[in-house]
Amino acid sequence: MASRKSSARKVADCRAFPSEKDCSLTVAGTEDEVMKVAVRHAVNEHGHKNTPKLRRDIRSMLKDE
Repeated sequence: MASRKSSARKVADCRAFPSEKDCSLTVAGTEDEVMKVAVRHAVNEHGHKNTPKLRRDIRSMLKDE
C-alpha cells in the first residue's frame, strides 16, 4: 500500500451558502478535490457562473474537517 502525504481535509457545506434550493450537499477531501466538486456543483446545480469570484467565495467558506 502506497503511503499518501497527509493533507488537511476541507469541507464545503452547501447549507452555509445562500440558496433558494435548500441544498444540503456536503463535500470533504483535500482542498483541491473539494474545490473541483464544489465549483462544478455550484455551476451545474445552482446556476452560478464559473468565475474567479465564485471560486474565491467558495474557498473562503471552506472549513477544516
